[in-house]
Amino acid sequence: MLSLKVSGMTCGGCINAVTRAIQAQDPGAKVQADLATQTVSLDTTLSQAQASQLITDAGFPVTN
Repeated sequence: MLSLKVSGMTCGGCINAVTRAIQAQDPGAKVQADLATQTVSLDTTLSQAQASQLITDAGFPVTN
């Protein structure tokens, strides 16, 4: 389970964009996002670097 600090998420649409970005590369991934803490938790086969890059490419900078 990865936990990433992600900035810029403000709504459900943001969560959907992050989820789609991850699941495009790992369809079985489980993605949970918390807008209040700006945290995304991932159960994925992707590495932290891969997940961070996908989320950043979707427009949400990973800060850790």
